[in-house]
Amino acid sequence: MSSVDSTIVATALPTLRHALHAPLNWASWTITAYQLGLVVAMPVAGRVSDQLGRKRVFVASAVVFTAASLACGLVNDVGLLIALRVVQALGGGAFMPSATGIVSDAFGSGRDRAIGLFSSIFPLGALVGPVIGGVLIAEWSWRGVFLVNVPIGIAFTILAARYLPRSHPVGGHTDIVGALFMGASILAAMLAIARLGYRGSSVVSAGFLVPLAVAVATGWWFVRRAGHVREPLIPLHLLRGRAFLLMNLINFVWGGCVIGLGALVPLYAEERYGLAPLAAGTLLTARGLAEVLVAVVASILLRRTGYRMPMIVGFSLIATGLVLIVVEPPVFGAYAWLAMAAGVTGLGTGASAPAANNATLDLSPNDVGAISGLRGAARQAGAIVAVAITTSIVSRSAHETTALAHAFVALAVLLMVMTPVVLVAVPRRRGTVRRSA
Repeated sequence: MSSVDSTIVATALPTLRHALHAPLNWASWTITAYQLGLVVAMPVAGRVSDQLGRKRVFVASAVVFTAASLACGLVNDVGLLIALRVVQALGGGAFMPSATGIVSDAFGSGRDRAIGLFSSIFPLGALVGPVIGGVLIAEWSWRGVFLVNVPIGIAFTILAARYLPRSHPVGGHTDIVGALFMGASILAAMLAIARLGYRGSSVVSAGFLVPLAVAVATGWWFVRRAGHVREPLIPLHLLRGRAFLLMNLINFVWGGCVIGLGALVPLYAEERYGLAPLAAGTLLTARGLAEVLVAVVASILLRRTGYRMPMIVGFSLIATGLVLIVVEPPVFGAYAWLAMAAGVTGLGTGASAPAANNATLDLSPNDVGAISGLRGAARQAGAIVAVAITTSIVSRSAHETTALAHAFVALAVLLMVMTPVVLVAVPRRRGTVRRSA
């Protein structure tokens, strides 16, 4: 359901933008605000699931997500919708860390393959989300992309409460103050970037410099606090160790390319080629289908291939697909060409995701919840920055589709720059990490 929500709202973005009379750089906050909530919720949920029990956190997150989805479908103001999307993300962001912990606990020594296969389920949302979104927009309203979560959420909350295994909580306290510092830092950075989307604003204006200063200050306090409290939100060694720093950087860029700009593909298709919302949304279906197929195979072969090779191959394919998206169709029609390009990015995502998920966990196997939350937060932060910067640039540009095309190419180049970092930071295979990392 969390995956469906990401792709279904991306499909609805052009329609929602016009229905609520919102400029692009603010309408896009319906996506980035959700990602902001994920960034805050994932580390908190990872820590809390270790302390209070995975099942409790999972069920509670389902209730919050479902209730917020209902509220999102009833509002008439883009500002209120953005605020409710943050609340919705607090529930959605708790799914993955708690669920990953449940899978890790249940499969023990077979954790690597189990987590790889589990992560391959997530792209199924990308298969059905765009189709559902396109149909709902065509036959009903943009409100349907939120309200569709309500019956699904009620059903799976009941099933989760009934059938998920309980875990043994380890106790402890959650650093809520640290979470607030982290959320404030990211929110302030988003406000600074969004401010640049207004014509006439500049990097020396108070509207940009003030929130930027707040972002830097609260970010510094967050890191400083992690070194002084007994049970920090994110253990300090997950922030300072060279291997962790590089893996967080890799996940940050990966999130910007896959989660961030991927959400803007339907907008690009509709604005440049005039595709209908349903057709534009199914481009993400093509990406999701390729991702699922490759992710399953990559998970099964993970012990044989190791971590590095699938990530390098995957990054190369994602970058290739991003470039192909902006190329004028030389042979096929616009839809077929874009679907093929999106499918190439899906192949790359499916190849790289299982390896990247397990490589980060292998750096510190005893911190599954915290690492899962941090990894997700890094990816969502990358998506936030990519979407916020891109939409701000597009809002100032006289040619929106040209600006979007340049953003796709820039991210493709940046992703390829990460290839040497993979060779340095990522362990070859399971069990090869020096504990000093």
